[in-house]
Amino acid sequence: MSSAENRLREQICLMAKSLFDRGLTCGSSGNISARTEDGGLLVTPTGSCFGRLDPATLSRFNQQGQLISGHQPTKEMPLHDAFYSTRSSANAIVHLHGTCSVAMSMMPDANEDNFLPPLTPYSIMKLGKVKLLPYFMPGDPKTGDAIRGLAGKRSAVMLANHGPVVAGKDLEAAVYAIEELEETAKLAMMMRGFSPKMLDESQIQQIITKFNVEWD
Repeated sequence: MSSAENRLREQICLMAKSLFDRGLTCGSSGNISARTEDGGLLVTPTGSCFGRLDPATLSRFNQQGQLISGHQPTKEMPLHDAFYSTRSSANAIVHLHGTCSVAMSMMPDANEDNFLPPLTPYSIMKLGKVKLLPYFMPGDPKTGDAIRGLAGKRSAVMLANHGPVVAGKDLEAAVYAIEELEETAKLAMMMRGFSPKMLDESQIQQIITKFNVEWD
């Protein structure tokens, strides 16, 4: 095992514990995957707790997508595979069960094409438009089909009544982006009924241009 892979294993466990300790996912919920330097994958095992991951037991896939070591992977592999197959820039994927984002996904007025309201520049910068997908049973291959149907145009989706999924250029970017998604959803839920002043179209376009944001 290379030193780079050892570092990635440690990073997955460190960041997962940080997410768990701050209540961004709980129990045995959530999953993470990340590309290895040889084109394989490291994936958090099924039924594992983000607060107690063991670097040595992470599911290890080779370049051909075969499990070669570690415990059985998360049942949500279809959504991970879908992002990797449609977004060439994706090198890590994080899926959580964030309380506020899940609550917001259940609201009758939730925007399916642009889930997060433009309350701050940071969700736009880190996530672009977030697509709200319909409810699927956890582990259902149809989740992957729905993500593939976006043809790689979105780096983040919200699974209704379930949780967000974010793809990033590396693990750190994916974690920071999904944290921003949950924080923006928290703000949106806090401001419901208060008619908050949001960023206008001109301000949104300035952010998109300056930070080269995908906005399709």
